[in-house]
Amino acid sequence: MEYSKEFKQALSTFTPAEKDKLIFRLLKKDKILSQKLYFELIDPENTDDKRIKMETYIVQAVAQAAKNHRNPKLFLQLIRKISAAITEHVKITTDKFGEVSLNLLLISEVLKQPQRYGDTHKLHIYLLNKILRMLTLTIKLDPDYYIDLAELYRLIRDQLTANTQLNSLSNRIGLNPDWLEPDFIPENIADTYRSIKNRGLLR
Repeated sequence: MEYSKEFKQALSTFTPAEKDKLIFRLLKKDKILSQKLYFELIDPENTDDKRIKMETYIVQAVAQAAKNHRNPKLFLQLIRKISAAITEHVKITTDKFGEVSLNLLLISEVLKQPQRYGDTHKLHIYLLNKILRMLTLTIKLDPDYYIDLAELYRLIRDQLTANTQLNSLSNRIGLNPDWLEPDFIPENIADTYRSIKNRGLLR
């Protein structure tokens, strides 16, 4: 939504007390904005601190989800909640590197768990979708970050190829394992990802 010059001028006529009252009303309705402002203004923790906490949370939450839910459908629901927590972290901190590294950690931790009984197709599709999405985000980062992501990518590549069902599905949609190396991600990966989705291969 674009705000007109007249609207901005009208807001500028508010007294400091009126502005404060309006801000607090808006913050009560927007949890993310409230946390973002707190982080930017007075939070003693920086982005790296927040990312480290998220890493610990991801490892523990995935292990707990795997322990309590052998059903792939229920397990996936819990993984989506963990993914949502990563998204919230990124919105609050604008941590672009963390958006990739934390999601790669999530993928790796999920693949570290014993293979689940029942229909794992949706779980595998979810993971492949996320892998491709992270590839598109990685090439937007400064190449200096690649060395920090390389180990996670290699771990995921090894986990993927060791998982017979997931590897078969990966080959079917056209995900080349060689891409799981930051320096070898194709420049047109976004177009490739879009094409895979448009062909209905990620459903």
